[in-house]
Amino acid sequence: MIAVLVVQGGTLPAGADEAAAEAGGQVVLVGDGTGAAADALRCGAEVACWEAGAFAPGRWAATLAPVLDAHDVVVLPASPDGRDLAPRLAAAMGRPLVTGTVRVDPAGAVAATHGGRVHERYVAREPFVATLEPGCRGVGVADLPAERHVSPLDIEEPDGGEPDGGGHAGLDAEILAVTPPDPAAMDLAESPRIFAGGAGLGDADDFALLDRVAEVFGASVGGTRVATDSGLLPHSRQIGTTGVTVRPRLYVAFGISGAVQHTGGLHDPGHVVSVNLDASCPMMAMADLALVADAPAVLRALAEIVATTPPGATPPRATPPGATPPRATAPRATAPRDELASGGDPGASSSADAGAAGSAAGGTGEGR
Repeated sequence: MIAVLVVQGGTLPAGADEAAAEAGGQVVLVGDGTGAAADALRCGAEVACWEAGAFAPGRWAATLAPVLDAHDVVVLPASPDGRDLAPRLAAAMGRPLVTGTVRVDPAGAVAATHGGRVHERYVAREPFVATLEPGCRGVGVADLPAERHVSPLDIEEPDGGEPDGGGHAGLDAEILAVTPPDPAAMDLAESPRIFAGGAGLGDADDFALLDRVAEVFGASVGGTRVATDSGLLPHSRQIGTTGVTVRPRLYVAFGISGAVQHTGGLHDPGHVVSVNLDASCPMMAMADLALVADAPAVLRALAEIVATTPPGATPPRATPPGATPPRATAPRATAPRDELASGGDPGASSSADAGAAGSAAGGTGEGR
């Protein structure tokens, strides 16, 4: 087995380490900035890098097909780029494609169907290509290789002929522009910042306010099953074992107690900020910054700050006259994190995220 990971700007796709671990550490990195991506990859034992430039799935598939032919199973993470490259690669290799899998092995794969409610076993009778859902398996200490070897991929570079000149240039559309994703509409599994609400947040007005505040911070909105079952959020925004599995750099929980059905969908977030009146609830215990305060009151105060602070200015830290600031508590426990075992720090580049959200909320949110 071997994993193929698409790299853009030195950034690994969602589910990269899981796909690499599923393939036993055999990895091919293809794209732009593969060297930096190889340094960030934790589960690659044998890593081959092809610096292929801008995303061109048709050209890449035609070029990679003969190189990967020796491997019976090729795994790609079911990220947007992985879902684009996988069918082209399967067609170029003349193999069947199994999509949306939660487990892959040389004998076949297990695919999640009917919205994840049914798992179907695919028995392999020939070599195949599969996409692995991000967040479906996680990464443990046993998946981390004792040694790793990174080398350039021994590959014949594709020619740059015209579309009808015998080369691969005509297999891809020309990219005119790339627009950043809208946090309000993007897949929660891909979102780097998430503001989430639970039963303690309040009513529909509070969730509407959460949406506006999250927009200012460039964050997506999520919630618990209580919130989605109550119609306060669509079910596509539900985080948990029966919803979406997420791995954001920043996760801010407003009025979420942290039941295991919800925290099971939090796959190693970089920073966690929790606002809750119950100082001993599980979400407060796993938070990097825990604010013992009324969640709706903190949210309203945060909304006032972002509404009155000029763009680019630092929100004030002082507590308004007569207001009682919420009490910040030290975390009572730390949720297990794969990065701690491996010495990595997925949220290092986003430490300002937690600081900004914590100082803004902690400076003005009154507890009730």
